[in-house]
Amino acid sequence: MPASESPETQLVNPEPELELLSTPRVKDVRLIVTCGDLMDGLRDLLLGSGPVAIDAERASGFKYSQRAYLVQMYRIGGPILLIDPIAIVLEDAQAFAAAQKELEHLEWIIHAATQDIPCLAEIGLRPKYLFDTELAGRLAGFERVGLGAMVARCLGLKLAKEHSAVDWSTRPLISSWLSYAALDVDILPQLREELSKELEAQGKLNWAGQDFQALTNFASKPPKLDKWRGLSGLSSVKDQRQLAIARALWMAREKLAQKLDVSPTRLLPDASIVEAAGSKARTRAQLAANRKFAGRASRSYLDLWWEAYEQGLATTDLPPMRAAATGIPNHRSWPSKYPEADARLSEARKLLCVLSEEHGIPAENLLSPDWVRTLCWENEEPKPELIAARLLALGARRWQVELTSGALALTLAAAQP
Repeated sequence: MPASESPETQLVNPEPELELLSTPRVKDVRLIVTCGDLMDGLRDLLLGSGPVAIDAERASGFKYSQRAYLVQMYRIGGPILLIDPIAIVLEDAQAFAAAQKELEHLEWIIHAATQDIPCLAEIGLRPKYLFDTELAGRLAGFERVGLGAMVARCLGLKLAKEHSAVDWSTRPLISSWLSYAALDVDILPQLREELSKELEAQGKLNWAGQDFQALTNFASKPPKLDKWRGLSGLSSVKDQRQLAIARALWMAREKLAQKLDVSPTRLLPDASIVEAAGSKARTRAQLAANRKFAGRASRSYLDLWWEAYEQGLATTDLPPMRAAATGIPNHRSWPSKYPEADARLSEARKLLCVLSEEHGIPAENLLSPDWVRTLCWENEEPKPELIAARLLALGARRWQVELTSGALALTLAAAQP
């Protein structure tokens, strides 16, 4: 024992011993690559009991698309199905429509459903009944809601996560990857039960049910019109001509990435586009000679980049230095430009922090920050019934409205000049 540690020190809050879970506990794990295997697997899955655990693996950072390259399903008493949706859809584009009919009457357990629902919906799968384990953890007041952290806390298990960032579009799929993927659904039914008990003990199970039901209609936000302005480092570009070059290069990269189904930044990093925009190159050779203009496709597609560069140089459609404002002004500008709205927002945020602490729920889960900003900007008459109606129209759940509308009405009324 080190000299600096006493026996008393060692006994204070000892770290719990976690059992490492590196292979699935379910022995019947099947890789599904044909429609026939899918139907057989679903038949056996339906012989199980309880909700169905579902997960999806994408190839984010490798591919342009956000499609699912593996879909995992498990129901207690049934097999774990590791489904290759690419192979299945190639064989029969409607195969998952039949799967949807078989599964839609069940509750689906998904961790971080907003990440998986879009890619599942793309192949024809969408839950009618849902339990989101990540959202359940948030409502229960957990500080860490990643799957590994929640499994450790609730089940005393340590998940092997060494394959969390692999390229799931790789074929054939590697056996160790498949074992890792199976773990994510293996533990979900048990995790769901523990979280359900926790929410019920805290009196939040009904709140969670309302949130889960709302999530079944989740859809990703449409892309911004000026998506190219999201280039990392673009703030260093100081004039409209350079912005035009950056825009043209971004658009060329986007089209090529979509065509090749490759993540755009794997072709050409944002830093290379910003570097080129400010480089003042006058010839293709000068652009090629710039060592900071680097990337896997910076030279193999040099003609494409130079053509885009010239378009940026020649265009008369110069983009403004700042994007045109749409909707509510950015709240960061409120202190100087809209001080009354900023005062309302400041007081509303203080209130939500108090309610967050009182109920053990993150402020953003009490009310979406977008809804709060909308209320403060619109400056509706601060009556509880009017605020409640506006929140419901924005998409708030009943429990959120009941918990916040009255207090918000008092707070916003007090914040009036």
